[in-house]
Amino acid sequence: MKLLHKQTSVNPRRDEELLLPRTPPYPPKTLKHPRSLPRSINYLFKEQRLLFILVGILIGSTFFVLQPTVSRLGPSDVRSMIREGISAGTIAHNQESRYSGGKLLSPYGKVGRVAAGIGRRRLRIVVTGGAGFVGSHLVDKLIGRGDEVIVIDNFFTGRKENLVHLFGNPRFELIRHDVVDPILLEVDQIYHLACPASPVHYKYNPVKTIISFLHLLFITITNVMGTLNMLGLAKRVGARFLLTSTSEVYGDPLEHPQKETYWGHVNPIGERSCYDEGKRTAETLTMDYHRGAGVEVRIARIFNTYGPRMCLDDGRVVSNFVAQGIRKQPMTVYGDGKQTRSFQYVSDLVDGLVALMEGEHIGPFNLGNPGEFTMLELAEVVKETIDPSATIEFRPNTADDPHKRKPDISKAKELLNWEPKISLREGLPLMVSDFQNRILNEDAAKGL
Repeated sequence: MKLLHKQTSVNPRRDEELLLPRTPPYPPKTLKHPRSLPRSINYLFKEQRLLFILVGILIGSTFFVLQPTVSRLGPSDVRSMIREGISAGTIAHNQESRYSGGKLLSPYGKVGRVAAGIGRRRLRIVVTGGAGFVGSHLVDKLIGRGDEVIVIDNFFTGRKENLVHLFGNPRFELIRHDVVDPILLEVDQIYHLACPASPVHYKYNPVKTIISFLHLLFITITNVMGTLNMLGLAKRVGARFLLTSTSEVYGDPLEHPQKETYWGHVNPIGERSCYDEGKRTAETLTMDYHRGAGVEVRIARIFNTYGPRMCLDDGRVVSNFVAQGIRKQPMTVYGDGKQTRSFQYVSDLVDGLVALMEGEHIGPFNLGNPGEFTMLELAEVVKETIDPSATIEFRPNTADDPHKRKPDISKAKELLNWEPKISLREGLPLMVSDFQNRILNEDAAKGL
């Protein structure tokens, strides 16, 4: 009875508590009204907040401008930049070889500065045959303007001495490789110069010359191997390809001077045909890759070129006359000496090749000096430069020797804004000086 009484006395109180409305322990938060526009502007201007925002934007913009340029520099470039203590917005160029008039002025020139984001993009370029006469001068030009250059050469006619001044340059790389074998590289441009070009070399080893261009497939010559491999590389990596063809594609011409539209007059089975027909086939293959695979191509037809670094005894008429004049030997003239040639200095050719590669026209383009000389006139110019008492010796003419050779360069003048600047009488002394030094060193090595 007592227990029941206690229970009846507790339950009504609990029921009363349940019936009473509960009040929250804290009052609800009042909703904040969004800030008005004037209050936001006022917030930005307080405590120089706007200034800090603008400074942050400026720093971020500077980073994105500088980052593409800095990312292309090698470790040695970055270390040299740190040593120079350069300021933001400028970069120091690597010490580089200076190229002027076909002569190397010094292994490394003065260091220059270019505003970041303003200079041209550094390119990665392959030069096949880059250890040769023309190729080494082209490499100097490309290194001198700040590009990265990879030289591919098998040293059949090229010489390491032509490139030794670049061996310490971090933007230069030399690969001993034969272009008849494929190679895979990541590059932007390909200058394809590889092939023995002098009569002595391609007559001495005609099979080597033709194989560097042609591959036998099903007992039929179908491809130009060196050109094919380089075109395949250009197709794979999306590089622009320049073929250095030759005026020999015109053969013994019936048109004078020769325009690019002239199809030529070539003996396909003569002593010179391994070179002439190899180059004509290479031009065909180059255009087929352009039309069929969309490869960006350029074709240059090079006329007689002379200058420092030519082989001393390569059989070309200018090097023959100069070497013979320095050695006090009679200058050899084949035939009656009335056949004509046109001679361009090597720096003019290099300028033309670069203008063609950087331009928007495929070609082919004649690259040569339209100044025309008979062999007897050339001999007289060499005599004036070296030794007026030098003598001339006549010998029977060689097979398939062209009677006349002179380029029509009106197309290059109009579309490439290019024409040669150095005359024979200006350029020949530079070549003679180079030959004198090399022949003197050669004689000293032999103990003469």
